[in-house]
Amino acid sequence: MLRSFLIGLVAGGRAMTPLAALSEAARRGGLPAGVNGSTWLAHPAVATGSKVVALGELFADKLHAAPDRIAPAGILARIVTGGVAGSALAPRGRALAGGVLGAVAAVGAAYLTFGARMRAMRSFGQKSTGLVEDALTVGAAQLIVRPRR
Repeated sequence: MLRSFLIGLVAGGRAMTPLAALSEAARRGGLPAGVNGSTWLAHPAVATGSKVVALGELFADKLHAAPDRIAPAGILARIVTGGVAGSALAPRGRALAGGVLGAVAAVGAAYLTFGARMRAMRSFGQKSTGLVEDALTVGAAQLIVRPRR
């Protein structure tokens, strides 16, 4: 269940990054054995679409007109993607619990990362803080979806 929680934290920072990482790993056959939903996640349309939307989110985040992640639409997106990703990474038979854990972690992380980003932006600006946040969330998502050895 740790992975469900961790991927939810990633969704708090970037809503689409967890689904893009999961779908790409599924497409390559690199998800751990027993991942819930690996068939639909591996579909080429899901893998391509989630990456396109995730890249759009990474780009849009640097714009001054970007909505806050804690706005209702942003929170809803994080609940959905954190829940889906958390469910996918949950152990067999624990998909619902993993989904709830991922969604709750996403909401908590959205508020924590929003506050941290606002403080950092005062000193370092929107683009540079966004790029650092991008690197952290994309890197964390890649580590979380990687098969355990």
